[in-house]
Amino acid sequence: MARTLGALAGVVVVGFLASPSGCGSTSASPSSSSSSGAGDAGDIVETGPTTAGDGGAVPADGSYTIDDAAVSASRFVTGVVTFSPGPCAGFGQASMPGIVEGPPVGGGSTHGSTDVVSLGNGGSIVVSFAPNAIVDGPGPDFIVFENPFWIEGSPGGVYAEPGEVSVSDDGTTWQTFPCTPTYDSSASDGTGTEPPYGSCGGWQLVYSTPTNGISPFDPAAAGGGAYDLAALGVTHARYVRIVDRTAEDCPEAGADRPITNGFDLDAIAIINAEQP
Repeated sequence: MARTLGALAGVVVVGFLASPSGCGSTSASPSSSSSSGAGDAGDIVETGPTTAGDGGAVPADGSYTIDDAAVSASRFVTGVVTFSPGPCAGFGQASMPGIVEGPPVGGGSTHGSTDVVSLGNGGSIVVSFAPNAIVDGPGPDFIVFENPFWIEGSPGGVYAEPGEVSVSDDGTTWQTFPCTPTYDSSASDGTGTEPPYGSCGGWQLVYSTPTNGISPFDPAAAGGGAYDLAALGVTHARYVRIVDRTAEDCPEAGADRPITNGFDLDAIAIINAEQP
């Protein structure tokens, strides 16, 4: 993400367990429903006013429609279980948890979304979809949206802040998609990493927004990093964890200390959901 000035590091925030409406709080007790559903391409339309301070991603009443069909807000993040920012984090934290709830607010190839929270160097976040969950179905099962963009408008260079993506059904035992960036302190984008990134998130452009008609459940059009539980031998997951895997410069102090380092989480969408 583009640099801004400020400083925040070493803060651990736990228990942002939000209701599907994006307001209030609830417990993280996932439902055991066995129904399944898969998202299709179509128009996504906000059907209620947006929650203040979240960048416009989350309708206050938690309602969405795609091709005139209602979509549960639990097809996206409904709560932040833990947030452990690393050094040079802080951007978006004041708008937690709403800023990571709801659909992505993609910037396409030209600029990164600011509807994100920055994890900082080595920071991590665990999110839930209660009362929903991700199930293994045909093709990719969920999509992680960050905010990369083409450097100087050239497809030959992507400003990427890679992150390791893991899933869990109990919040304790995790299965991790391989994230293998090449570490290079002279990397052209300043993040200390170079491709190939393996199954890292954070390097795939994001095109879907709540207003442009690109479904966040269509991995061929939405952008972001699409993940298949079958690749890990997993059939059911209630939680997703992302750990920053950049190596960005982070001064110990000073006016130039950034608050935007690390993986910038915009949203996560469930394609194959336990509850449609």
